[in-house]
Amino acid sequence: MRTRRHRSAALLTALTLAALTGCGAQVAEEGKGDSAKASGSGHYPVTIENCGTKTTYAKAPRRVVTNDVGIADIMFALGLEDHMAGYVMPEYRGKLDAVAWKDAYGKVPWLSKKAITKEIALDAKADLVFAGWNYGFGEDSDVTPASLKKLGIGSYVLTESCRNGSDGGQGSARGVMPPLDALYTDLKTLGKIFDVEDRADALIATYRKQIADAQAKVPKDGARPTVFLYDGGQDKPMTSGRFAGPHDIITKAGGDHVMKDLDDSWTTVGWESVVERDPDVIVINDYGTPTAAQKKAFLKSYGPLKNVSAIKNDRIFVLDYADLVESPRNPAAVAALSGYLRNVGGH
Repeated sequence: MRTRRHRSAALLTALTLAALTGCGAQVAEEGKGDSAKASGSGHYPVTIENCGTKTTYAKAPRRVVTNDVGIADIMFALGLEDHMAGYVMPEYRGKLDAVAWKDAYGKVPWLSKKAITKEIALDAKADLVFAGWNYGFGEDSDVTPASLKKLGIGSYVLTESCRNGSDGGQGSARGVMPPLDALYTDLKTLGKIFDVEDRADALIATYRKQIADAQAKVPKDGARPTVFLYDGGQDKPMTSGRFAGPHDIITKAGGDHVMKDLDDSWTTVGWESVVERDPDVIVINDYGTPTAAQKKAFLKSYGPLKNVSAIKNDRIFVLDYADLVESPRNPAAVAALSGYLRNVGGH
C-alpha cells in the first residue's frame, strides 16, 4: 500500500517527536558517548555493520517493529519481545502452534496482516524497523531505510535480503553470503545491538549442532538426489538461488540444489531449466493460496514436467514458508528434509 500524500496532525506530531527525541537506532554522534554511559550499561555505544552500512547504537532500541514471520521469529528466539512495539505478518504465514516462542507472539501486538507502511511504524512509535528487501522494504512502497530515517526511525535489514548488485548494477539481486551464515550473522549482530550476545551464541551453537547431527546421517556414498524448490507460479516458477534459505537447507540435508548457480535469493526461472535439470525431488514452499496440495496438483498435471524424475516418482516434499525463509526454523527444516532424502536415490 502506498503512503498517503497528506498526513493527519497526529502523524505529523509523531514525526516531530521522533526527530527531536532520537532513538536507539539513531547513529550516535562522535563524542557523545557519555550519554550512553548514563544508561547504566558499559556495553554501549556499539557499532555494527549491516548489509554494508555501519551504525552506532547509543542504547538498545525499545520499540522494534518487524515485518514477516521469519524476522519476528529471530527477535523472539533471542528473547527480545520486551523490546518490540509489534509485528506485521500475513495471517497465512503465521503457523505458530509448534514454535518455542509461541507465547511471545501472543504477548506482542500484531499490528497488521498486510504489508508494513510508514504509518504503521509511526503509529507504533517505532524506533527501529527490522525488515528486508522484498520482505517489507521496497521503493514501490516507499518503505526503505532511507525513507524511515527521514522520520527519525532506524532500520535493520535482514541479511538474507542484502542487495548484491550482481544484476547489472541495479541492486535488485539479493544475497551476499551463504543462507545459514546470514542467519548466524543476524543473530550475532542483533545480540550485540541488544546486549544479549550470550543468548545469540547459545542459539548459534544449538543450530550448528542440530545441522551437524542431520549431516552425520547423510549417506557418504552414492549420488546426492537433486532437488528443486518450488515457491509458486505457473507461467514461470519462483524458486531459490544460492543466497536464499532453501540452498543451505537442501545442501546440508544431503541434496544437490539444482539452482545453485543462481546468484540471487528468491527469483524466477523458466520451466525449461527445470526440465533440463531433471530434479529427483521437488520441495514445495507452503503458504497461503494456492495451498501445498494445489501446487502439487499443478506440478503433477503440468505437461512439460511429465518426464521429470520427481514427478514420475511422486517425490514431492512440503516445507512451511517459515522453514524456508531466513529464520530460526531453518535447522529443523534441514533435519526434516534430510530424513526424507535418505530414502531417495540420486540419478
